[in-house]
Amino acid sequence: MAVEGSDRENGGRLVKSDSTEFRWVARDREEFDADVDESPSRTGFDSEDDENGEQRLIRTGPLIDSFDVEALEVPGALRNDYEEFNLGRNLVLMLQTLGVVFGDVGTSPLYTFDVMFNKYPISSKEDVLGALSLVIYTLILIPLVKYIMIVLWGNDDGEGGTFALYSLICRHAKASLLPNQLPSDARISSFRLKVPSAELERSLKIKERLEASITLKKLLLMLVLFGTSMVIADGVVTPAMSVMSAVSGLKVGIDSVQQDEVVKISVGFLVILFSVQRFGTSKVGLAVGPALFIWFCSLGGIGIYNLMKYGTTALRAFNPVYIYYFFERNTTQAWMSLGGCLLCATGSEAMFADLCYFSVRSVQLTFTFLVLPCLLLGYVGQAAFLIENQTTAEQVFFSSIPGAAFWPVLFIANIAALIASRAMTTATFSCIKQSTALGCFPRLKIIHTSRKFMGQIYIPVINWFLLIVSLAFVATFGSINEIGNAYGIAELGVMMMTTILVTIIMLLIWHINIIIVLIFVCFFLGLELILFSSVLGSVGDGSWVLLVFAAVLFFIMYIWNYGSKLKYETEVKQKLSMDLLTELGCNLGTIRAPGIGLVYNELVKGIPAIFGHFLTSLPAIHSMIIFVCIKYVPVPAVPQSERFLFRRVCPKSYHMFRCIARYGYKDVRKENHQTFEQLLIESLEKFIRREAQERSLESDEDADTDAEEEACSRFLIAPNGSVYSLGVPLLADYSCIEKPSSEASTSSPEVRDEITADASQSLERELSFLHKAKESGVVYLLGHGDIRARKDSWFIKKLVINYFYAFLRKNCRRGIATLSVPHTNLMQVGMTYMV
Repeated sequence: MAVEGSDRENGGRLVKSDSTEFRWVARDREEFDADVDESPSRTGFDSEDDENGEQRLIRTGPLIDSFDVEALEVPGALRNDYEEFNLGRNLVLMLQTLGVVFGDVGTSPLYTFDVMFNKYPISSKEDVLGALSLVIYTLILIPLVKYIMIVLWGNDDGEGGTFALYSLICRHAKASLLPNQLPSDARISSFRLKVPSAELERSLKIKERLEASITLKKLLLMLVLFGTSMVIADGVVTPAMSVMSAVSGLKVGIDSVQQDEVVKISVGFLVILFSVQRFGTSKVGLAVGPALFIWFCSLGGIGIYNLMKYGTTALRAFNPVYIYYFFERNTTQAWMSLGGCLLCATGSEAMFADLCYFSVRSVQLTFTFLVLPCLLLGYVGQAAFLIENQTTAEQVFFSSIPGAAFWPVLFIANIAALIASRAMTTATFSCIKQSTALGCFPRLKIIHTSRKFMGQIYIPVINWFLLIVSLAFVATFGSINEIGNAYGIAELGVMMMTTILVTIIMLLIWHINIIIVLIFVCFFLGLELILFSSVLGSVGDGSWVLLVFAAVLFFIMYIWNYGSKLKYETEVKQKLSMDLLTELGCNLGTIRAPGIGLVYNELVKGIPAIFGHFLTSLPAIHSMIIFVCIKYVPVPAVPQSERFLFRRVCPKSYHMFRCIARYGYKDVRKENHQTFEQLLIESLEKFIRREAQERSLESDEDADTDAEEEACSRFLIAPNGSVYSLGVPLLADYSCIEKPSSEASTSSPEVRDEITADASQSLERELSFLHKAKESGVVYLLGHGDIRARKDSWFIKKLVINYFYAFLRKNCRRGIATLSVPHTNLMQVGMTYMV
């Protein structure tokens, strides 16, 4: 949350805020983000601890520690708001939005009525009117009311999708199972809690209940993983369904074309589709945007033509009473047709998941004023055709096209189908990147395809994986009717999870009146459960394959999260204490060599046990050690100025720091290792300067103590005759020699007194030491920590950890791979944890 009104006076010292804005919290004992055992000379500010455990609303200032102070230094926070565009830019954005977001829902007229009337033939025009009325109000209720008017506002700072909702929940409540959250993480975003109200009190109770219950956390995670697996399954079915339905139009134009030829042509189109996926969303979206615009205009034009030719009887379907008549005449037929009716709303989730590519306003305006009217005209036109041609229940769309316009529309339909397939594929990429950053999917190579929009990505492994599975679906089913049922299962699975997560957000974050929340969840979840019961009725036709596929994806994500959680908890339990670290270093005779060692680990607190292996394996350790934790936080992006947070691990003389490099799940990690090193060193220098300013304001006694601690830089002669720098920590008995220059000579009482008297010289000495260490070189110390189940563990746990999780970890992308560090700058040590 943002803390406003903080003044910095007297060289950067944090003083009391005069602002009238405070945060409202429940009266409880907050966690103190401090490692007392490992940071004896901890810098920062003390805060009063609340001894009262009573739960009630109080107004309080922010809890501050050394990490928090750094976080407070950066004014404002990153916002993903799009700047105001001129008219030309708005038109370009609209075309890109059409080409990326609305392709899926835009091609639904190709197959919706075909699937609805597949099992039961049309017996009267009332059947057509009832089916059309179902389609009309499904379009109005799900894409328009639910997604455009409600769900899109649940975006996570411009990011949409299942994991964006989960991230938003984790940001406001400690709902993540991975115990690496810090209070300083909350200062990245500029959100603030509202003033006390009945809704806020309810929100705080929900927050406390969620944070206290491990069962609720696991249930929330499983719901998110289920929704994500359905998104990926949707990314498989959407290309198969869209392309095959468009190619099937050839059977109407050419009588000799059979279904086998349709399958072969569809396979060829799918290969082309996934091959051009790597060229990026903006380029492809702008290139195919005009084609989608022509497609929507064609839908509207064909609808108007059919209304003029066959009469306006179909317009009566806007009266919802025809839905009642439809179910009254043939309840079974109407219920079975619900699965096909849902297909008119396919792509609704893609509108939300693809939100990272465009603004909320552009998606809302484009759908409301262009996409929805054209879709309604298209469906009404098909219904008008069916009323007069009730025997034509297959290829309804292509049969209703005027003869002269058939081939141009067929061509545009195939282009639109290829574009529609991209909509869900890009949504899948976005969802997988989010889940990877939040620790729920194995790391994969991610390519950012746009320099302007950092959310536009391409994942090669997932792209070809989707292609293979999509081709298998086309070859196995070979019919849009069977694929359509699987399509409905995937769509509804995602929709139901979105409804549940948005309901939690309404209660936890939006603080909406409970009556409105109950109306939302009961109405939409009830509607989706009714539709889901319809598609499950046909699961025996082959849709079970999709459920198996989604289940496999669910277990992959759950096993990865479970293994990562066990690994982190084990590392926390086995972290080194400072006493053990110093004793270990002295007993081993470890010496400090010039240079900077970046020890990569996942801990946000404590010395990782893997560092002990470095000490036992290496005869010397670098003169400056920085424990670097690459951490993803539940926000879309972290500003570059807020990337690094530092804290001293030991007294000054040890020159050991902990650094948390924070990234949002949308951030681009393209910097090479030189850039990363430069940013890290610059941030460390700022931290040292700020710390020196704070120390200069402390008492004289503290200043004397600090000066004594700092007077320790020496030259050292090792047993082999080599000369090393820095002489106090982690060292055995080595003889010291004085530096020839006054800058390096720190053993005489005169120089010690001079350092004590002049804090600025002390600062310059440390900065000079930092720069010299940087000039000596930076080495990345990587620890490969593997986990194995203990011998007394359950068989299932052994199977999951020793085989499944080990296989995923062995074949996933390493976290350091994105920095492209040369092998000459790497030192690696392996360690196995028993869990």
